[in-house]
Amino acid sequence: MNEWQAIILAIVEGLTEFLPVSSTGHMIIASALMGINELPITKIFTVCIQFGAILSVVVLYWKRFIATFDFYKKLLLAFIPAMVIGFALMDIIDAMLESVLVTAMMLVAGGVVLLFVDKWFRNSEREEVTYKNAFMIGLFQCIAMIPGVSRSAASIIGGLSLGVSRKAAAEFSFFLAVPTMLAAATYKLITDLLQLELSDILKFDLPKIQASFSLITANDLKLLLIGNFVAFIVAMIAIRFFINFLTKYGFKMFGYYRIALGVALLALLAMGVDLKV
Repeated sequence: MNEWQAIILAIVEGLTEFLPVSSTGHMIIASALMGINELPITKIFTVCIQFGAILSVVVLYWKRFIATFDFYKKLLLAFIPAMVIGFALMDIIDAMLESVLVTAMMLVAGGVVLLFVDKWFRNSEREEVTYKNAFMIGLFQCIAMIPGVSRSAASIIGGLSLGVSRKAAAEFSFFLAVPTMLAAATYKLITDLLQLELSDILKFDLPKIQASFSLITANDLKLLLIGNFVAFIVAMIAIRFFINFLTKYGFKMFGYYRIALGVALLALLAMGVDLKV
C-alpha cells in the first residue's frame, strides 16, 4: 500500500463511517479496485484509521463530552450489549466479516428498510435519550455486527423506533461510536498489528509487548498517521453534512444508494471478481 492508496481508503472511511451506508462495503470495493484487498496491511489499516474518525466526534461535540456524569452513564448502558455480545460471538463475527456475499445482501436489505424509515417513524420527535432508550439503542447497534448492516443505520433506526428525533438519534449514534469503535479498533490493533493475546496485556508481559512493537515498520506507522489524519478531517465534514441532510431530507436517498452499492457488489461477485474484506 502506498501513500495515495492510504489517503483514498481514509477518505472512504471518513465519508462512510457515520453515514447509514456501511463503511465495510465501501472498504471492500475501494481496496479491491486498487488491488490491495489481499495485502495484510489493508485489513489492519482499515481498522486502525477508525481512531481518526472517533476523534472527529470528540472534537465536534467536545462540550457534550465534558458534560455531566449522566451522559457517560447512558453511553455505558448503550455500550454494554455490544461489549457482551461482541466478546461472546467474536469468532462468528470474524467469520461473517470474511463474507462479501453477506455484506452485499445486507446492504440491499438495509437499503430497502431505509426507503420506508421516514414513513414508519414520522412522529419520532423526542430530543432526550433516556436510560432505557440508551440500552435499547445499544441492542439495536448489535445488529450491525452483521457486516453490511451499518452501525450508524442500526443505532439511528433503534432511536427512531423509540420515539427519538432524527437529529437526537443520529447524534447519540455518533457518541456511541466512540466507545464501540474504540474498543473494536484497540482489540484489532493488539491482536492483528501487534500480534498479541489479550492475556499478554493482562499479565503485562513486558518483553513480549516490547517485541511486538518491533513488528511495526516505519512505513506502516507513516501510513497509519496519514490515514488517521485524513479520516479525522473527512469524518468531521461528513458528520456535519449528514446531520443537515438528514434533518431536511430523511433516509430515502441513503436507501437507494445502499441498494445500488449492494447490487454492484453482487454483480462483481457474479463476474468472478476476487473480493475480500
